Amino acid sequence: MTTGLMTRRTLLLTGSAFLVTGASGWSVPARAKGLAPTPTMRGGSNNYRPGAPIVDRIGGGGFWMTGTVRRAGDGAPLAGQRIQIWAHTTEGHERDQRSHGATLTDANGVFRLEMPQIVPAFGQPHGHLAYDSGTFETVFLRPVMKSSADTSLEAHFVLQPA
Repeated sequence: MTTGLMTRRTLLLTGSAFLVTGASGWSVPARAKGLAPTPTMRGGSNNYRPGAPIVDRIGGGGFWMTGTVRRAGDGAPLAGQRIQIWAHTTEGHERDQRSHGATLTDANGVFRLEMPQIVPAFGQPHGHLAYDSGTFETVFLRPVMKSSADTSLEAHFVLQPA
């Protein structure tokens, strides 16, 4: 009998607390404060070229690099942020200028850039991405693909103001 009362009491107290904090808006900022910035990955800046031009596509295309860019803390999507992308592809090495390009995020903080198929370099198929516009801290990513047959790669940035 005591267990049933404690369960109902706990349920009522928990439900009441949720309604009070939810109605006041406390629950949303509490969750948002936990969104930590993305750390730079080791090897991410290899063959980086500052100022790579914004392009519609790198080379002949056929492979998609996609992702999102959000602000640390509140997780708000960041529009108009420049993301540079480069990789070792079927059309060139990651050190080649023609293998580099940049794109901007849309209103929802989403970016997409078509490029040639990524192929293994140093035994792993991987891409390189950088946020380097200056408003936020620079971040370099080096995500590895599960398979060299994949036709897309996704990477996400959470940026800390500079």
